[in-house]
Amino acid sequence: MDEGVEASDERLMLDWVAGDAAAFEQLYGRHRTRLYRFLLRHLRDNALADEMFQDIWQKVIGARSGWAPDAPFGTWLYRIAHNRLGDHWRALKHRPPAPDDADERAMRVPDPETPERVLSEFEQRRRLQLALDALPPEQREVVVLRLEQELSLEEIGEITGVGRETVKSRLRYAMDKLRAGLGSETT
Repeated sequence: MDEGVEASDERLMLDWVAGDAAAFEQLYGRHRTRLYRFLLRHLRDNALADEMFQDIWQKVIGARSGWAPDAPFGTWLYRIAHNRLGDHWRALKHRPPAPDDADERAMRVPDPETPERVLSEFEQRRRLQLALDALPPEQREVVVLRLEQELSLEEIGEITGVGRETVKSRLRYAMDKLRAGLGSETT
């Protein structure tokens, strides 16, 4: 090809299909600004235009292997854009509009994984562990066996070598101390 002659879009597309990445870069460079402006004029929303712009170029890339120069590249590209816009507008017709207070409603929905909540849960576990550590060993043992292992009072008695009533008494005293200890830290 002559150095002074610029390759056609179709030639660049064929070269790209054949594996020339620089041909695609040149093709993209020729059409990106006009295509983006086209989308922005229709959508009047930068974020949506950005999303659709990327989607259209992904479709171009996906259709690369089957592309044939049946129509000028620009016509083919804008046909993809036209179809994508049509899909967007059709989807909006079937999607009910968001209520006027949608943003406010969304802000009221708790996010279970906020850093504050994760920290709060960590702090609660830490406080519980400290309160458990403060219990006498025999009370701590019955609490852990009952709450973490979900053993019956009789099973705990067999493990610790004391009667059911002693287990029950230790558990009651331990729970009272835990409630008092955990309650006093929150005030």
